[in-house]
Amino acid sequence: MRILLFTGKGGVGKTSAAAATALRCADAGARTLVMSTDPAHSLADSFDTWLGSTPTRITATLAGQQLDAQERMEEHWGEIQRYLVDVFNWAGAEGIEAEELSVPPGLDELFSLSDIKTYAESGDWDVVVVDCAPTAETIRLLSLPDILEWYMERVFPMGQRLNKIIGPVLQRVTSMPVAGDEVFGAGRRFYDRLDGVKKVLTDPATTSVRLVVNPERMVIAEARRTYTYLSLFGYRVDAVIVNRLLPEELDHPWFARWKDSQHEHLRTIEAGFAPLPILPVELAREELVGIERLRGFGAALYRDLDPTAVLHAGEPMRVETCDDGFVLVQELPFADRDDLELGRRGDELLVRIGPYRRAVMLPDSLRRRPVVDASLRDGVLRVAFGR
Repeated sequence: MRILLFTGKGGVGKTSAAAATALRCADAGARTLVMSTDPAHSLADSFDTWLGSTPTRITATLAGQQLDAQERMEEHWGEIQRYLVDVFNWAGAEGIEAEELSVPPGLDELFSLSDIKTYAESGDWDVVVVDCAPTAETIRLLSLPDILEWYMERVFPMGQRLNKIIGPVLQRVTSMPVAGDEVFGAGRRFYDRLDGVKKVLTDPATTSVRLVVNPERMVIAEARRTYTYLSLFGYRVDAVIVNRLLPEELDHPWFARWKDSQHEHLRTIEAGFAPLPILPVELAREELVGIERLRGFGAALYRDLDPTAVLHAGEPMRVETCDDGFVLVQELPFADRDDLELGRRGDELLVRIGPYRRAVMLPDSLRRRPVVDASLRDGVLRVAFGR
């Protein structure tokens, strides 16, 4: 079972890359599902066909899906939404306002994670290809399992206990709706659907992330940050796809400077993302719409490579032994010391890079040991623990 996640800055061609990859896997005989987590779906446009919110057949071995968040919400969020609507109505919001407020931002992303886990465990598919939203939304999507796990382990049980104590009192002194066991039960069932998704998505034998870039300075800068943040949360990037390179046979003087700039950016990508494999692909002569054009794009992209293979077996985090104790090694490619913050809270190591923070649960071998040193060099964070 393989899960391939495609992400990149908006407009770089990640949907085309995901669709072409899925088609190439399916043409090789793998039972393949391609799905979109981008609220602005374009998978159906890429294949030039209709796609539903459940797997819809495209070819004999390929199916596609575009998530309908409203449909999933009614199926899995109804109990909680009804309670929230009552609360917002009590607070003065009415009608459509209460309905809108009862749906937290990013809820559709949670449903996407739930679907990925379901398909990975179903046994119905050999490959699941995910056309992710642009990079910022993808980072938020892939950080959700960590955030939810922390909330459900620390906040949810306490809130449930407090509700049982305070709820009866509130009902006597106020008309505010109080959550009952059915609401907390719905919350637990909703989380249980997601429980284990992080394990699936960070399993190096199962899941790989592929970054799609164009040979442009701003796009490369965003891809570097994305690579750092993905590594922070334990996700494996196994390739960088450099899309829309101008063909070599294009020798008109008007394009000369543009081609020179692209060559320079390509060298920067190859040097900066090493040892990741770089997959260059030329600008398509025609708009990449329809199965045949996507099939040609997939052939140009992968050439002799197996698209389902693990193209680079990196390990973002590991523990090494040394004379004075142990060292936790975390790969943070392109991370800057000025953007890095470290902290320790009980059994957790708190790592912040820019706006993103991860609470790393320390392995048993490190939990009772003090942090004695930390350094960040060449994109590798080393945190030393004493004996």
